[in-house]
Amino acid sequence: MAQKYNIAAPRYTSYPTVPYWDNQLFDIDQWKSSLRKSFEESNSEDGISLYIHLPFCESLCTYCGCNTRITKNHSVEEPYIDAVLQEWDKYLAILVDIPIIKEIHLGGGTPTFFSAVNLKKLIEGLLKDAYPHPAAEFSFEAHPANTNADHLQILYELGFRRLSLGIQDFDPTVQHIINRHQTYEQVSQVTQQARQIGYNSINYDLVYGLPLQTMEGLINTMNQVASLLPDRIAFYSYAHVPWIKPGQRLFTERDLPDTEAKNKLYKIGRCLLLNYGYKEVGMDHFALPADTLSHAENSGHLHRNFMGYTHQHTKLLIGLGVSAISDAWYAFGQNVKTVEEYLNLVKQDLPIIKGHILTGEDLMLRKHINNIMCKGYTTWDEPVDHCEALFDGLERLKSLEDDGLVEISSQELRVTPIGKRFLRNICMAFDARLWAKQPQSQLFSMAI
Repeated sequence: MAQKYNIAAPRYTSYPTVPYWDNQLFDIDQWKSSLRKSFEESNSEDGISLYIHLPFCESLCTYCGCNTRITKNHSVEEPYIDAVLQEWDKYLAILVDIPIIKEIHLGGGTPTFFSAVNLKKLIEGLLKDAYPHPAAEFSFEAHPANTNADHLQILYELGFRRLSLGIQDFDPTVQHIINRHQTYEQVSQVTQQARQIGYNSINYDLVYGLPLQTMEGLINTMNQVASLLPDRIAFYSYAHVPWIKPGQRLFTERDLPDTEAKNKLYKIGRCLLLNYGYKEVGMDHFALPADTLSHAENSGHLHRNFMGYTHQHTKLLIGLGVSAISDAWYAFGQNVKTVEEYLNLVKQDLPIIKGHILTGEDLMLRKHINNIMCKGYTTWDEPVDHCEALFDGLERLKSLEDDGLVEISSQELRVTPIGKRFLRNICMAFDARLWAKQPQSQLFSMAI
């Protein structure tokens, strides 16, 4: 079955997906209008989310699909932070009231490339003209090899309680070919320091399907991870997209496990995580039963946006920094993708280079795709929820229903336990824009 469904498919952190945004019908004034509408509808109760993209890394991890800038020149830190705060000031001028911040997430790149002092300047600047939500949760991504006690302490004092460590694999052979080096001892030290300071949720990122990855190496990695027992684990498939990230051409497809071997890596990894006591949450995520992510899935409150899965629901996500994507629910906008363009454009206006205004059909399909990704089911009520694209999608799902991946009744679709592995394939059936215009080249990574 893995072979059958191993096709190029989006990860559906949004709908429509970025390659299918209608940029010709988008302009910055429409974006600002959608932003205000979403803010007025949700700020007082739910607050808003902020994602800050910090792109700098000292070395290139060749597996990485993120937008990064490789440099050892740390003089880039302050000008970049000044630009991010300048962008935030432009958003503050658009919003009609003081924003209530429910989430802040620092992503990258390598956020811990920046000094603790400069990260403090960034966060204090963001919060200067905003209120934290009573349920606010701040998190940051970190490289275990360069995260120090100052990073952990200062960010904790600023309200951060969640930490995500990129590990991928502890196997030295794999680390060498992907140019991503950190030891078990470094990971253990950062984890223990964070817990002693008071961080209450620590996530590890692990990847299967990496070049030269072996079953033995993955099992050893999983056992080492289990000895540290992080609260959450993102265990996801390596996305081989060398046409987007040329750094991945430093190895070839011959270095990658084939579909059957990759599927075995996933199965043993998943089995071990479940045996360690983790609960499978959504797609590619695992959490201990006491973690808020597990509680969110149990209660039906799991949420998904460009930052991934979260137990916090906000209607408005503002992305700051180079290539950051914002989601105003009724519209998407993405910033320019190079540091130079960003630093220049932010002096003039919002540095958004492209976007999409959602149609009524987009909003309807987005609702069903989100339900499938977060709840494992979706429902509709004729004729109130009538949408031709929805029923076209249900028709496409008949073969998946025959394979036992979904169960469909007159008003409900439910993902089966087997189908949870194939959420991307299931959601793709409802991707009306993709079906209306089939890609002429591969746009997405493989689903399995």
